[in-house]
Amino acid sequence: MAAKRVYVSFDYDHDDDLKVMLLGQADNPDSPFEISDTSITEATSDWKAKARTKIKASDTVAVICGEHTHTASGVSAEVTIAQEEKKPYFLLHGRKGKTCTKPTSATTTDKIYEWTWPILKSLIGGSR
Repeated sequence: MAAKRVYVSFDYDHDDDLKVMLLGQADNPDSPFEISDTSITEATSDWKAKARTKIKASDTVAVICGEHTHTASGVSAEVTIAQEEKKPYFLLHGRKGKTCTKPTSATTTDKIYEWTWPILKSLIGGSR
């Protein structure tokens, strides 16, 4: 089975280290996914269009939630794009022992999942 293409949305100002950790997990020998792209880090006038193109080309969107995700307008915009494009997405609890927040565009029923290797593989596989 081909690896799932994952778009990673994260708060560039606070959680770049978490994105690096997820990229490392994609390199595991038993990884069921590859990172197709990550959040747009340049604030250009067409960044949302670029993000939409990348999200449409992915199989799923992983949203890394940190302590400030609720203030990250870019993450919220990317979740909205995923919703509009009917792309599955999931929220990962990025900081163990910390209060991690959802992007403002997440629904009230969106759960923030614990970030463990077995749970991540299950989420990539479509479990929610």
